[in-house]
Amino acid sequence: MARTPAGTPDHPKGTERFHEERAVTTVRGSDTPDLARGAEVIRDTVRTLPARPGVYRMQDARGDVLYVGKARVLRNRVANYVQWERLPGRLQRMVSQTRSMTIVTTNSEAEALLLEAQLIKRFRPPYNVLLRDDKSFPFILLRADHAFPRIMKHRGARRATGNYYGPFASVGSVNTTINALQKLFLLRSCTDSFFARRDRPCLLYQIKRCSAPCVGRIDAAGYRELVAEAREFLGGKSSAVQRRMEAQMAEAAEALDFERAAMLRDRLRAATFIQGSQAINAAGVANADVFAVAAKGGHVGIQAFFIRGGQNWGHRAFFPTHTEGLAEAEVLTAFLAQFYEEVPPARLILVDRDLPEADLLAEALATAAGGKVEVSVPQRGDRRRLIAQASRNAVEALDRRMAETGTKAKVWREMAEFLDLPEAPQRVEIYDNSHVQGAHALGAMVVAGPEGFIKNQYRKWNIRKAQTNDDYGMMREVFARRFARAQDEDPDRDGGQWPDLVLIDGGKGQMSAVKDALEELDIEDVPLIAIAKGPHHGREGREVFHFPDGREKMLPVNSPVLFHLQRLRDEVHRFAIGAHREKRSRAITASPLDEIPGIGPARKRALLLHFGTAGKVRAASLEDLQRAPGVSATVARAIYDFYHAGG
Repeated sequence: MARTPAGTPDHPKGTERFHEERAVTTVRGSDTPDLARGAEVIRDTVRTLPARPGVYRMQDARGDVLYVGKARVLRNRVANYVQWERLPGRLQRMVSQTRSMTIVTTNSEAEALLLEAQLIKRFRPPYNVLLRDDKSFPFILLRADHAFPRIMKHRGARRATGNYYGPFASVGSVNTTINALQKLFLLRSCTDSFFARRDRPCLLYQIKRCSAPCVGRIDAAGYRELVAEAREFLGGKSSAVQRRMEAQMAEAAEALDFERAAMLRDRLRAATFIQGSQAINAAGVANADVFAVAAKGGHVGIQAFFIRGGQNWGHRAFFPTHTEGLAEAEVLTAFLAQFYEEVPPARLILVDRDLPEADLLAEALATAAGGKVEVSVPQRGDRRRLIAQASRNAVEALDRRMAETGTKAKVWREMAEFLDLPEAPQRVEIYDNSHVQGAHALGAMVVAGPEGFIKNQYRKWNIRKAQTNDDYGMMREVFARRFARAQDEDPDRDGGQWPDLVLIDGGKGQMSAVKDALEELDIEDVPLIAIAKGPHHGREGREVFHFPDGREKMLPVNSPVLFHLQRLRDEVHRFAIGAHREKRSRAITASPLDEIPGIGPARKRALLLHFGTAGKVRAASLEDLQRAPGVSATVARAIYDFYHAGG
């Protein structure tokens, strides 16, 4: 997601901002590492480079990106790689694999820094520090596009009109805060359509978590006051809001309006809960992001705290990869550039050490923040105490990570031994089908590696050919489509998309179906294991593992390997059921109007509101269709012709 004037070269208007060109010389052929050949490519590229800021990409013989770098003067920076004997071993390996380069010039070094972060996230090069985190941060959104604004959790692109508060470190912290805010300010959380249909208050009003503006229990002016107080509270003026409520509660008590006094008391308790649930003391700091680094045994951990309005909105630990041989300050700089590619930066960024390009980073982030950004290393006071606490958390998080990684590695090795694999697999694919009596059938695949589930690799397939309620046929179809595509897209199996192990949720029948599907594709070397419920349908916690040669194995009930394999199976089961429910829900809400070309959600809604049902739309005359709001004469003719094609 680009929020800078730089954008990316692939943006429709990118040609106005960037000049991207292939290197004049491209050495093709063997991908065998060769320092001399790589240096020759770089040397020939340097001759064509301008003395301008920009970004360079180094690519191997296949065209895959090895490294993305930025430079204040491209010619000078790239020329350093020609003198490969002075480079550390890590960069020498990179030069030896380089066979071509792509150059992008920018208007400034700050733009180059932003573009570098965008391209690193896009290409995931093996020689760059990578922020491995596929979870976007949740925000609280107080919408402003309705007479009675809604408070809600938000993730993703910030397109809706309103005030965004965050980031929060987890969905749980957002949900807890929203629940408390509803008690505190009685703001609605329902959708606009639900709001419009109400003729009596819902349960949230009964439990004092909404003021029921949908049925007029509060007027627009009163609701605006609540919204204004919520904005003040979330904007850091919580003390003023509390003092005002305390005064109102005292006035209500003096007037013997005990019901209102009790309501205000409950709201004050909610405010105290929000402030008292903070994990760290953020006194003296209004809005800041706090980062500290810990390193041990070749691993690096970065702890982040998010302070907004003087309140801690959570913390999260990150473990960037490809950090070998780099100083901790370099790792943190690269991390921050990628981190703020998707998260709006705070105006104050506190770090635990001096960064080599702190001023450049602050200049680049100022564009996204809409104002000056300060990157600071605090030396004393409240800010220093925050850094000290973040540093302790970073060390503890890294220790836990290393302990977990060691345990996981042992489990993966033991799993490989139990399943007769030559080594621990790097990519495991797990498959399952989901349907109800054959209806809305689909197949699902989840992917796992030594570091956990790889959720951006999950896939699902709508079953097209298999007969109703034929589990084996569905499994054959899924595998035929999955591996036929793999053969087309990655026939050499060096793209990292072929599994080292396939787990099938099922027994002998599913195993036989999968074997048949792969044999038809002449694939015989993909390890297959089927996992099925054991004796008494698995009530003892045991599973039976079916091998392609007909063997069956079981594991002890308390085996860590058994727990791990069950977790893999349960994840695909969860994903398959969720995808099936989503498909079934779409089918339930489907309308015959969906089949008409050119009829989108807005026009479909307008037609249904005007005519009542899809059947009445079908029976309507051309003149009646033209009178419907939002329907032009051309669209009316298209609808009429769709239903009256035969005249």
